[in-house]
Amino acid sequence: MKAVKSGRKVCTVEQGALVGGACTHTATIPSKALRHAIQRLLDVQQDHPEMRAELARHTTLKDMMRVATTVVSKQVQLRTTFYERNRVELVTGRAKFRDAHTVEVTEPRGSVELLHADAFVIATGSRPYRPAGVDFRHPRIFDSDTILKLRESPLSMIIYGAGVIGCEYASMFRMLGVKVDLVNTRDRLLSFLDDEISDALSYHLREQGVLIRHQEEMVSVEPHDDSVVLQLKSGKRLKADVFLWANGRSGNSQDLGLEALGIAVDSRGCIQVNDGYQTSVPHIYAVGDVVGAPSLASASYDQGRFAATHIVEGRMEHKLVKDIPTGIYTSPEISSLGRTERELTQAGVPYEVGHAFFKSLARAQITGRTVGMLKLLFHRETREILGIHCFGDNASEIIHIGQAIMAQDWPGNGIDYFINTTFNYPTMAEAYRVAALNGLNRLF
Repeated sequence: MKAVKSGRKVCTVEQGALVGGACTHTATIPSKALRHAIQRLLDVQQDHPEMRAELARHTTLKDMMRVATTVVSKQVQLRTTFYERNRVELVTGRAKFRDAHTVEVTEPRGSVELLHADAFVIATGSRPYRPAGVDFRHPRIFDSDTILKLRESPLSMIIYGAGVIGCEYASMFRMLGVKVDLVNTRDRLLSFLDDEISDALSYHLREQGVLIRHQEEMVSVEPHDDSVVLQLKSGKRLKADVFLWANGRSGNSQDLGLEALGIAVDSRGCIQVNDGYQTSVPHIYAVGDVVGAPSLASASYDQGRFAATHIVEGRMEHKLVKDIPTGIYTSPEISSLGRTERELTQAGVPYEVGHAFFKSLARAQITGRTVGMLKLLFHRETREILGIHCFGDNASEIIHIGQAIMAQDWPGNGIDYFINTTFNYPTMAEAYRVAALNGLNRLF
């Protein structure tokens, strides 16, 4: 869209029958829609306990998946109109570079079309990493793409991999009453988060009934007709109805003809790019999950726009994605922006902490969503906001208030903004004022 609105002639090659990619069809949109449907079911059961048994008996996983399918269809329709309205040619097929300025597209019926361009943007995304020795064809073994095809809720589940995807699905299936073993290859959950937030997530998952097993490594997965058995290096053997592999993703860079052009790809299929999202061939760019971290839909959107800006104007805007919020859709949600306490301590930065616990906020008491907190980290001397960490209902929305202030130039990005600003009452936004006051009270 950035390129075509700048006057360039643009063609998009998409191998799927419908536009939208993994974000729309197999990852972000369907999983978050499913989570919302599960949460709504729980809310109704909580508000009407007399209907709990009947709702549980008559509402199936398939019913909730149908909600996700509806959202996906709406997103596909919306995105398709973007191409049509902006006169972007859309070619369905699989593209491969024939030379540095030509791709050959193999269309579904086998015909081949050659397309020539001055510049290319590779945005092929990623897929779940599948290790050798795990039979993903077995009906009881899933990855984060195929789990969305599950139609009946199992009684028990093993999730191997406790990254963002693993934690989100552990939370979702536990809300459905599934007995969940969450196997983590590391010593704590989501170690990139602030320690206090990571600890809160661990506590609440365990409180909900998820059994978390840290520092474990898989030896084998044994599928049976009625179960799956996971053998771990520690000697443990876990048994469940289904097994979900959620340990890593691979960039979709295979069979694109990159090797012949000298474009570097790492062991996980991620394409190496510079700050302008250029590969080693300057007019060929790569963006999104296929370049690796941060592997967020929000970041991928911006990266595509920045690559187009560099193509059209020769200007780099990568600095705009230096500080982007992380949204994790467990229950409760997590969102984080900026540096953590651990990072600030290691860097010798004199910081202070301000907390606002949701249980003390009138709006949270009204809605009944009292689990969670907002945490502000700020410089003791300059009062600049250094990090924002939120755990609780609507955390991924709440974070953006602080993000707007952090993005301001000094002195507009200080914690005093929240003291000197009037917030609607009662609101969750008021948490910023409470946290700011709490932190400033620690100064002396």
